[in-house]
Amino acid sequence: MKANTKELSADLALICDTSMVAPGVPSIASQLRGMLKDEFTITGPRIDLHSGHYGGPALNPLREIARIIASFHDDQGRVTVEGFYEGVHEVPEDLLRQWESCGFDEHEYLSAVGMTRAHGEAGYSALVQQWARPTLEINGLWGGYQGAGTKTVIPSEAHCKLTCRLVGDMDPDSLRAKIRKHVEDRLSVDAKIAWDQNLDGSPAAVMNTDRPEFEAARQALSDEWGREAVFAGMGGSIPVAGFFKQILGLDAMLIGFAQEDDAIHSPNEKYNVQSFHKGIRSWARVLDALTK
Repeated sequence: MKANTKELSADLALICDTSMVAPGVPSIASQLRGMLKDEFTITGPRIDLHSGHYGGPALNPLREIARIIASFHDDQGRVTVEGFYEGVHEVPEDLLRQWESCGFDEHEYLSAVGMTRAHGEAGYSALVQQWARPTLEINGLWGGYQGAGTKTVIPSEAHCKLTCRLVGDMDPDSLRAKIRKHVEDRLSVDAKIAWDQNLDGSPAAVMNTDRPEFEAARQALSDEWGREAVFAGMGGSIPVAGFFKQILGLDAMLIGFAQEDDAIHSPNEKYNVQSFHKGIRSWARVLDALTK
């Protein structure tokens, strides 16, 4: 490939931390979900208690936290926190049609991880749930005795870690306040709560795909993979993409080559050899296209 000495645009950040919508389908991210993190501890009795002496009268923090967590969603998978969906927009019909032809296979996506159906909001496909709907997920839940066998103790504390993926114009700070109010309004008498004060959040981001550089990159990817590249939504969160725009005035272009079966964040995470080799070639083509 002939080298090009023209400089890249100074107001465009290039990021390689995304995935392909389907095997062999090169993809450019058109949007990212935002992120909110929070963590809380519920304390009941001031010390661990013998369940023979206090079982019944005592407030059990594990039961308390389970009841509150169960209240986050209804039977249709919809988040019940008041005001949770403020700033969420429905996907325009023309964009939905593009997504339907992008090569995503819902059955393969679900069956790869042992599921037979999507468990998010009823009425939305797995793709829309992943790219365009917000979530409230429990990422960690613990308390009480964790060793082998049993121990007849009512614990003093129970703990929960949660995250939300944000879309549209959802405000992470406003949403954090709504979630905390939802939890605190449901606390029983004698239950005390402490929130982690060191967790932050970031809003969703939409890429400026109208810039000519995006079409140039799409064509470069199509040439390398022998298949038309697509603009795809992304379910993940890469806050730095938004910060580039907010702080430095840089639009971000995100092109990555991970696949659904790479088991991202799992103990046996992998990366396909094809993605590695063709990813190198793809970026060489993209960089060349962006300097013409």
